[in-house]
Amino acid sequence: MSALQHRLRAAWQRRGALACLLWPLSRLYGALAALRRAAYHRGLRRSERLPVPVVVVGNVVAGGGGKTPATLAIAEHLKARGWRPGIVSRGYGRTGDDCREVTPGADPRAVGDEPLLLARRAGVPVFVPRRPAEAGRALLAAHPGTDVLLCDDGLQHLALARDVEVCVFSGEGIGNGWLLPAGPLREPWPRAVDAVLHAGPPPPAANAPAFALRRALAPEAVRADGTRVPLAALQGQPVHALAAIARPAQFFAMLRAAGLTLARCEALPDHYDFSSWQRLSDKGQHLICTEKDAAKLWPLAPDALAVPLRLDVPPAFFAALDSALHARGYHPRDPAAT
Repeated sequence: MSALQHRLRAAWQRRGALACLLWPLSRLYGALAALRRAAYHRGLRRSERLPVPVVVVGNVVAGGGGKTPATLAIAEHLKARGWRPGIVSRGYGRTGDDCREVTPGADPRAVGDEPLLLARRAGVPVFVPRRPAEAGRALLAAHPGTDVLLCDDGLQHLALARDVEVCVFSGEGIGNGWLLPAGPLREPWPRAVDAVLHAGPPPPAANAPAFALRRALAPEAVRADGTRVPLAALQGQPVHALAAIARPAQFFAMLRAAGLTLARCEALPDHYDFSSWQRLSDKGQHLICTEKDAAKLWPLAPDALAVPLRLDVPPAFFAALDSALHARGYHPRDPAAT
């Protein structure tokens, strides 16, 4: 993470001198965002409705809030209930802007690291968009059995009409409560959503049911060839931990909580492409990375161990999601769904 990014993230947690200096720009940002929302509300800009229900998973805070793991958990739940979901994911940081399907063997630089993770883990069709509605149409055309669409990181993409909105918060909540760039908010909070998932304290003034989730590392790390190594087997050995995510310190803290000895912590910018990365640690140290970073890192360091993140979502959230879909008249096509 660059020094500027680190300084901004620190400033976003309080209303200090730097945040106050940026506050006039946040007012301009808020005015432009309000004009955009009003244009959709008044019909000056059109939201496209697709022929299947759309569940948007996003956040109002810049940076990683756990949207992709939440999308994965929702996809797994919907499949278990008899739905046949598809996923549209933003593909932030990819080299192109075309609309394409993401296969498990795709180049992460061409499709984005998070869509590739979803394609490998969810076992459902995943498309990256030029625009979310366009990607949704392409997905439904290629996979006509799809009966529900998940939009990962789509809360602000108002051109795609949605039926259910889920807002995800990290442990940092809404920070100082100011809009970008003086604070972390992409849009004012509170705002109307159908459900809130939060890793820390509930966000203030949430006007929707809020559900606490728990994040934990999987008990095993994964090699490039698919073999697994228990984290417990690495205890007492020096580890070089690497993370190119929005909040790398959280990953490092979870590794320490698992009993690992971190000889080196390497925090890189979110969605880093690794094109200029060089290994600085001793080859005798185990190299451990996040699951999101693994696809880009393995060609350079095939011995790296990727540790998946597990999300413990309360059953009450899934019950609320099912109720929201049913209340809008949507049911899975599979008659065996319960």
